[in-house]
Amino acid sequence: MRISSYITSDGTASYGVVHAGQLHDAGAALRGKYPDLRAVLAAGALSEVATAAQSGEAIALSDVTLVSPVPNPDKIICIGLNYMTHIKETGRDKPAKPSIFTRYPSSIVGHDVPMIRPRASDWFDFEGELAVIIGTRGRDISEADAMDHVAGYSCFNDGSVRDYQRHTSQFWAGKNFVDSGAMGPWLVTVDEMTDPAAQTMETRLNGQVVQSTPISDLAFSIPELIAYLSIVTELLPGDIIATGTPSGVGLFRDPKLFMADGDLIEVEISGIGILSNPIRDQS
Repeated sequence: MRISSYITSDGTASYGVVHAGQLHDAGAALRGKYPDLRAVLAAGALSEVATAAQSGEAIALSDVTLVSPVPNPDKIICIGLNYMTHIKETGRDKPAKPSIFTRYPSSIVGHDVPMIRPRASDWFDFEGELAVIIGTRGRDISEADAMDHVAGYSCFNDGSVRDYQRHTSQFWAGKNFVDSGAMGPWLVTVDEMTDPAAQTMETRLNGQVVQSTPISDLAFSIPELIAYLSIVTELLPGDIIATGTPSGVGLFRDPKLFMADGDLIEVEISGIGILSNPIRDQS
């Protein structure tokens, strides 16, 4: 099942199931119980979404504005240096533990919505990633049980303002400019994509392939990440783990390659689809 969150033409926030190129609304029937997809996940009510969508209004994707599949997560946890090819291009060794930073929900837009290059910098870089969405809360989760806590997956673009990222050893400043990242176009549930490590990812800037990798190249696997993160914090339904980007980012190219106003950036993951975003300068 593929579930998108969106805003209708009259400004109503809703969610529904994507099938055969159309959205089948479930929010109209369920918003009284579950106001958003995060509430659906917390209640373990994905089956109710599937049922409601069967009789829900069919809407063209072009008639709504897609937002991040989980627009209001408690946490967006991002992993740095988590593909072996990317670790090598930075000149580093594999870290002993995952490198972790966070993003705010206000920094993330949905599919086909502009990612904003801030006026403060022209070092606006792309980072295609696989996002893992937590479905069942947990603390001190074992690697053996980790995948039982996953609701599904999505495409993620960890848009990075590189000079601000490098101002200090903390990545926060370069990762949280408003509307600088993206996620979508939907959440693909685990029953539809049973083995994320078997998938491939490709990032394209204006049609040119700039990143290409098998997900199996992750330095720390999804179970390892979930187990480690859950030692520190309780993972909650709707939490997002952005699992890291592969080699090919613009910062380490010669010459450097950054996104500019008018560009189109796409992140495609087999088994999920394409997250596409135009780039616009901050007004």
